[in-house]
Order: sequence, then structure tokens, then C-alpha cells
Amino acid sequence: MNQEILKSIIIEGQELLQEIEAVERSFAFEDKARYVFVGARQSGKSYLMYLRAKQLLKEGHDLREMLFMNFDDERLLDFKAGDFDSILKAYSALYETRPIIFLDEIQNIDGWEHFARRLANQKYMVYITGSNAKMLSRDIATTLGARFVEQPVFPYSFREFMRANNAEVSPGWEYGKSRGVVERLLNTYFTWGGFPESLMFVDKRRWLNELYEKIILGDIIQRNGIRNENALRLCIRRLAENIKTPTSYNRLANIVKASGVNTNVASIAEYMDYCRDACLIFPLENYYSKFVEKNTVKKHYFIDNGLLNIFLTDSETALMENICAIHLYRRFLLGKSEAVYFYNKEVEIDFLLPESKKAVQACFSINDPLALEREVKAISLFHKKYGLETVEVVTYSEERTIEIPGLTISVIPLAKWLLTENK
Repeated sequence: MNQEILKSIIIEGQELLQEIEAVERSFAFEDKARYVFVGARQSGKSYLMYLRAKQLLKEGHDLREMLFMNFDDERLLDFKAGDFDSILKAYSALYETRPIIFLDEIQNIDGWEHFARRLANQKYMVYITGSNAKMLSRDIATTLGARFVEQPVFPYSFREFMRANNAEVSPGWEYGKSRGVVERLLNTYFTWGGFPESLMFVDKRRWLNELYEKIILGDIIQRNGIRNENALRLCIRRLAENIKTPTSYNRLANIVKASGVNTNVASIAEYMDYCRDACLIFPLENYYSKFVEKNTVKKHYFIDNGLLNIFLTDSETALMENICAIHLYRRFLLGKSEAVYFYNKEVEIDFLLPESKKAVQACFSINDPLALEREVKAISLFHKKYGLETVEVVTYSEERTIEIPGLTISVIPLAKWLLTENK
């Protein structure tokens, strides 16, 4: 690898760290830990590294210690695993200090984990990002051992989104002047999601379309050598249009074929795996299902409401369920504190946390008597059969309590529900 190019990239990385303004996120770094951050493109992984670099500089480290390398740089297109040592040699030619190493979008280099392990064995401080969930796979985790903390990264939570818009709330915000600010920001967050960079753009749909193309072309099609691009794109579109419906691979294949595009169940299964690997979607299983069905009949949600919304026209109910799924996924599944399912047998429960006997229903509005009756009936029937201790019906703006035999249903407005997230 050309040493002069690597030196230029190192210097440019230091200049970037000096100039960029890093937005605080709800994340606390362990002082002695090395990190692998994994998430969708533009979800804020790089900004976490910028934030960490800024923290280290404030603690007294010198800018010259920072070795920042972005593997999306076109000058590194021919970079291979055998070239990793060239980075350290280029740095050593510039400075005599021991570097703190930041490696961005490293999933582009096959075999990166072996270099990361060697850096850890040599006691370097290392921070790594990637846009492929396979970076958290068992094989890579085995190679890295216990040397790195593996941290999934999502776009902004609603609280982070508010902070990035210079808005903070205190207890009782819903009764004061802050309420109007919260409602205005919720409308944007609900519709266009929480990708940090999207805040800078007025035409958010265009920005999100461009991001989607980068994910599809770079992280799915090119990386996995997909030849039937039309089938993949149609599969994702149909998934978005049926976001609230449990979908089997067989059903999805039939939907795609009915549109005149040739595919098969095996290809659809691969496409879904690739989309999950690219952190575009995540699945929930049916609590009632048998083992085979748990693996083949799932609900798939998009990692951000903005990405889902680019496919939809009548979007309120779909976005409502998707945003609730994201919140629960971050709050419970990623923290590995409790499993989250949906339930679909005689009745439908949108989200079920069986360990704590909790159910969550996502309903844009229950002002319609038929909608209210449907939700209460489903909850009542499920409660009689399995027993529940807590039920929340999340609506966009309504709040009340509903009493049924042996159970109180809490109807909670979305903003309030999102702002009660665990820190």
C-alpha cells in the first residue's frame, strides 16, 4: 500500500477530528475498553468515535496520537488484510508516539478481525465501526475473544433527537411550554426518523432515498454478489408494505412472483439474511409459533421510520407499529434484559414481553369506537388465557386508563412513552 497516500489520510483524519462538532449521545464509554460499533450506515457510529476522540483530547491526549482511517475512502479500494501493517508503518514515519486507533467501516476488509485482535494483544487503544451485523457473529467474536466490547448502534432515540435539536425536557413537560416543542419534533421524528445527518437536510425524503440506495447497492447487492436485483428490491418493498403482517418466506416469494419477477423461497431467505446483516431490518418471532415457524414466519421491522416511510403512502398505522418496535428492540433486546415477541393466534398482540407479563399495543388512535373495541377485546381474551400484569396501548396523542376485569390498561401518548426509555 502506498505510504504517501496513507500518511495523507492520517493527517486528514486528524484535521477532521479537530474541526468536527460531535453531538453527545446516550452512551458512556468505559475508560479501558476497546469497542466494535455496528449499525446501519449513517446511524451515528462514526460520530461515537469522533465523540470519544474529543473526550480523549480533553483528557490531555495529543491530536498527533489520533490515527483515524475510513475504509470507505476511495483511495483504499485496493486495500487488503495484508496491508494493515502499512497503516502502522505510515504512522510511525510521521510520529514517535503510540497511536490511538480509529478504524471506520472496516467491514470492507475481509479478515479485519485478526488485525484487531493483534492490536488488542499489543495493548493499543482501538475503536472500530462497521455496517454489517456479521461483525457481531459468533465466529468473529471467537476471534476477538474478550478483547472488545461489541456495541450495536441505532439512529437517534427520540430523546437524543430532541437533544440534537437543542431541546431538553424535564418532568412535567407535557403541562408546560415544552409540550409544543415536543409535539413539533415528534412529528418530524415519527415521519422521517432519527438518522443524525438527516437533520441537516430540508428534503429528507431525497436524503433517505440516497441512503437507501447506498445500503442496497453497497452493503447488500455488491457485498453479496446478488444478480437478481429486481427480486431483492421488490422483496424489500413488499416487506415494507406489509410491515404489520407476519410474513413467511414462502408468502413473500409468492408476492414477488405475482408481480412478474422470478424468484424462489431460498433466494428470499437469503435476501432477508442480507438485509438483517446490513442492519436495514430486524425480526420479531411469534410467541405462539412452533420452532420451525419461529424461524420462517416473522414480523420484520425497519431500523428507522424514515427508511420505512419512503415506501409508504398511507403510513400512519405502519409507522406507529414500527416506531414502537424500534423502541422495544433498543430497550430490551439489545440490552438482553428480556425477550420481545408478537403474538398471533386467536388474537393479535403487537408486542409481548412474557417474562414480565407485559403487552404493548400500537394504535395510532383509539378515538374510533371500533378501534377501541378491537384492542380491548384482544387484550381481554389474551389476559384470560395467559394472565397479564401490565398493558400499554401506545397512541399518537391520546391518554387515559381503561379498566377491564382484573386489569388496568394504560393508554399512553407516543412522546411520553418514548421519553420514558431506560438510560
